[in-house]
Amino acid sequence: MSKRPFAALVLGFCLIVMGCDAGNRPDPTPRATPGIAAGQIINPVSRSFADTWADPSVIRGVDGWWYVYATSDPLRAGGAPALGHVAKTRDWQHWTYVGPLLTSENMPDWISPAAGLWAPDVRRIGDRYVLYFAVTETALNAGKDDSAIGVATAPSPVGPWTVKPEPLVPPHSDGHDGWFSTIDPTGFTDVDGTHYLYWGSYRGGIFAARTAPDGLSLATKPVQVAHSDRYEAPYVVKHGDQYYLMASSANCCAGPSTGYSVFAGRGQSPLGPFLDADGTAMTKSNSGGSIVVTQNGNKWIGAGHNAVFTDSSGQDYLLYHALDRVRPWLGEAGGINRRPLLVDRLEWIDGWPMVNGGAGPSDTPSSAPLTASLLGGEPWNASSQFTNAHPVDAGGVNQAMRIEGERVVSRKRLPADDVRLEVDVLPKDSISVELADDVSVEVDADSGVLRARRDSWTGSTEFPKDGSWRTLVVTIQGPQLRVALRPAGSSDASASLVSPKGRQFEGGPVKISGHGVVTNVVAARTHSIHDDRAPQPTPVGTPQRVDLVAAVSGSNVEWSWIRRPSGVHTRGGAIVWPVTDGDLAGEGASGGLLLRDPPEGDWIAQVKVGLDLGLDTVRNYQQAGMVVINGDDDFIRLGAVAVEGTRIVEYGREITDADRFRSYGGAVVGRPAGVTWLRVAHHVDHGGEHLYRSALSHDGRHWTWGATWTMSSASRPRIGLYAGGGENPAVEAHFSDLIFVNASWPS
Repeated sequence: MSKRPFAALVLGFCLIVMGCDAGNRPDPTPRATPGIAAGQIINPVSRSFADTWADPSVIRGVDGWWYVYATSDPLRAGGAPALGHVAKTRDWQHWTYVGPLLTSENMPDWISPAAGLWAPDVRRIGDRYVLYFAVTETALNAGKDDSAIGVATAPSPVGPWTVKPEPLVPPHSDGHDGWFSTIDPTGFTDVDGTHYLYWGSYRGGIFAARTAPDGLSLATKPVQVAHSDRYEAPYVVKHGDQYYLMASSANCCAGPSTGYSVFAGRGQSPLGPFLDADGTAMTKSNSGGSIVVTQNGNKWIGAGHNAVFTDSSGQDYLLYHALDRVRPWLGEAGGINRRPLLVDRLEWIDGWPMVNGGAGPSDTPSSAPLTASLLGGEPWNASSQFTNAHPVDAGGVNQAMRIEGERVVSRKRLPADDVRLEVDVLPKDSISVELADDVSVEVDADSGVLRARRDSWTGSTEFPKDGSWRTLVVTIQGPQLRVALRPAGSSDASASLVSPKGRQFEGGPVKISGHGVVTNVVAARTHSIHDDRAPQPTPVGTPQRVDLVAAVSGSNVEWSWIRRPSGVHTRGGAIVWPVTDGDLAGEGASGGLLLRDPPEGDWIAQVKVGLDLGLDTVRNYQQAGMVVINGDDDFIRLGAVAVEGTRIVEYGREITDADRFRSYGGAVVGRPAGVTWLRVAHHVDHGGEHLYRSALSHDGRHWTWGATWTMSSASRPRIGLYAGGGENPAVEAHFSDLIFVNASWPS
């Protein structure tokens, strides 16, 4: 695990304006992904406008466009960097690149001319849009790398932006001669209208604070919500009654060995504590986090830095970047990582978010997020959907509908089915929405109350009286009604009501009345709930237990030593392996290995590893586990390891390309314990490529399955055990219960 390579990603403070570079020239023509059928998407969704679109965020504007933002890398090989990027889409199939997000004219004096702009995040607060962004270097301190968070405001999602003349979050000294990583900001608005900001990275950890009502200053002292050297790129959503902190971990940018993945913890407050599925806080050195998305052995590796959005049917999606393992570089090897934009379905299974039910990134066509309306017409043009409509220009929303006391009625009827109605509202006093004669919902801006009625049931809840656009969502699913009111265009928390079970919805028109402005009216059938986990490799048949005494002594000729360390012995049938300085990674591998040829076919190797790594001391990089190796510069290893002040189970990969460029990176599977069970599952795909899936357990019975690495069909790897990384303090690794078993690999 490592931080972002500064030389590769800090590309300078670009003095360009929109359209000055051929690699970043705005194209006003919406473009679809070539060769993809209508109603479908295929990753990467950014291929029509960019080869790399790193650190994405998203918001739907009141104008009905989805706006997606990215960090400052060039869009194509040979292009120049920009001060952030923005593209837009209405349907997630056709895209328009808008242009750079900021220009040099936007920049105040506190930002160094040598800075790069990373991870822009846009929120609507009140009657304007607020942009949070990271700058890699300020003019406030001597030296470099004193990163900070800036903030800007604009009347629209694309600007023009007015940057605040001082940082929102200033550089954070590490107390010595360096700086913590004050990067990757993201906002969040709670049900009561309170705004929060999250930021941070490996060096220092992730922090959170409540902001002022306008979002332009911090209102509370920052609190740490995730451990240093473990997570970056925070993103917070509320699902049900829980708050979820999603964050990325491991290498974002190691080319073909990038192991970036997204993890989640949950809690009862926007400020945490956020706990993983084991109940371990993300602030702990041995936090595991619960895996949201990780690589699965297809073309995509390094899946991370996410945002969340919801389509018209109520289906959640994860927006993130990843690397094509065959084409990981934007240009030359070791340079800018090619990180295009991916979109995949996000499921909630047993209370946890998982991409495609845990199957990971997709590389085949899938259904596009639903944006069309059952009411016909154009969702952003309400007058095309309703009778007696009064089109109005509402702050650039040219096709909004003004309601002036009369009732407008949809031209089409909703079906007698599970339906979801979404509408952006700006009440002058109140706006009411009716679904046939079954449901009535009122957004009362004067009193700040959301009311709902269905048959004899009525309910109400409060929402902030701030005069801003809001998205009203009315969902009828089976016999139940759910109503939500959230900040317009976001996935943030909402005021909500849930009715008791009633009669089935019988269908009918949508009727809107009151006083105010309405736009983005979308009705759809509610999405089908997918709540089954993706299948995992499964042991088949009787395990073959390895005689470790014979393996160590050499009496079992299947096993052999490479660079046998001194002091290795057996006790009670287990291997006792003193951890030394030797390491496989990097130039001149020196770590010891105990290896054998693997079995034929699909199999699982499993071992029990005891390794006391302590908790909070820096112990770089003591580790022990299993290894699959095709040579000292081509291997995969799964082990418990100490990295700075954290403790992780890392699934590392070292690979050397055809030009002899060597890289090492790793994915995180979870957290180690004093005793940790490890699994490597092997499969040969239809092309002959070797796939190796990782897993860990804390009891030998319940398993967390993690990332998959691959090796070429031409490779002839061996498998075995390793330990090393540092002999201070003195510690021993214990290996026991090593087995091999046939496996069933999911299709």
